[in-house]
Amino acid sequence: MSGFKLQRLGPVMEPEPGNTAHHLCYSAGVMVLSKEHPQFIRYRSKEPVLAPVLSQERRGIVAKVVFPTGIDRRNDTGSPGCFDVYYGMADARIGVARLDLPGTLPLQGVADSPDGEVRRAANKGGERQ
Repeated sequence: MSGFKLQRLGPVMEPEPGNTAHHLCYSAGVMVLSKEHPQFIRYRSKEPVLAPVLSQERRGIVAKVVFPTGIDRRNDTGSPGCFDVYYGMADARIGVARLDLPGTLPLQGVADSPDGEVRRAANKGGERQ
């Protein structure tokens, strides 16, 4: 587990029983950028934080798809690391999930080294911009 706690909100159906084999599916993870240097990744989850497990996320126009479209900090909960994440479910519905950030970033994530160089995308000729 990534250390980030995600709980789906609202009326939801139970996860589908049966085959849990991962074929093609669209999931979402967490990425934290440096505040001072946003070109540096401070943390990227190795595993998805939001994956299609509920029947509404697995059946629809495009099956097995969840895609976050908005995030809202919930200052009214008394927890500074609490966010609501609005996301598409199988291209057929909109869902909302509550994301609680941990106090510190989990160790198992991937990050750039603190003294790493700025990485720029290569142009069509393969040269760095």
